[in-house]
Amino acid sequence: MNNRILALLIAAIAVFVVASNSLFQVKETELAIKFRFGEIVRSDYEPGLHVMVPFINNVRSFDRRVLTRNYPSEQFLTSEGKILNVDFYVKWRISDVAQYYQSTNGDEEMAARRLAEIVKDGLKGVIARRTIQQVVAAQRAEFIGDILQVAGESVRQLGITLVDVRVKKIDLPDDVLDSVFNRMRQDFARQAAQLRAEGDELAQTVRAAADRERTELLAEATRQAEKIRGEGDAKAAAIYAKAYQSYPEFYAFHRSLQAYRKALGKSDDIMVLSPDSDFFRYMNKPGR
Repeated sequence: MNNRILALLIAAIAVFVVASNSLFQVKETELAIKFRFGEIVRSDYEPGLHVMVPFINNVRSFDRRVLTRNYPSEQFLTSEGKILNVDFYVKWRISDVAQYYQSTNGDEEMAARRLAEIVKDGLKGVIARRTIQQVVAAQRAEFIGDILQVAGESVRQLGITLVDVRVKKIDLPDDVLDSVFNRMRQDFARQAAQLRAEGDELAQTVRAAADRERTELLAEATRQAEKIRGEGDAKAAAIYAKAYQSYPEFYAFHRSLQAYRKALGKSDDIMVLSPDSDFFRYMNKPGR
């Protein structure tokens, strides 16, 4: 009886061990490869519970999420022959887990080192085609696009997708830092002078147009004023002429009064006239 119980217990343990070694789980964040005596037999597992043959198959899992790796400063030459110290980091993920395992033996450190060399070669080519100012001012999309174009095939051979390459810091060696800053200041000063010159030219154009319009308006206003004044003088002359024709004696008397006011208005004035002059006609005969 005891022997039977012991046998059943051993059998149950054996079944449990075999069952537990026959099942494996693939998480949402993992990629898995199944081997048969070290040879890859399957690498397209979906997340969930899967079966394998114990002691014949074994499984390795890898992180399928985006991985980030920082790299120390490296020196690169620009198209001007200037040295730049560039700090960068890389974001990548496994796209083909079987190819990744065959290329790197599943070693993340080895993959990161090989990826760094590929990205450095890409950065070297991209920076070598640009000046310092172009490197600093380059748009991120343009920068990463050029690097992916250079490094794309080599990265795919590792079973990896290069997600992003970011430049964290760009430094110049101390011996060229001052000269570069001076050149940038000169360029900015030249651009500022050009903008000021263009602004002055535009201001002069606008000012000339305003002066021309002002002159035209004043000329038109003067012409209208002279026209109105001439019409007024003509009407006044017509009224005076009509009044003179209707009352010639009164008109002559009125004109004489105006002449007396203008001629005798100052105490220091001296006039030499004959007493019987027509000028004194209304003074000599006030009752007339």
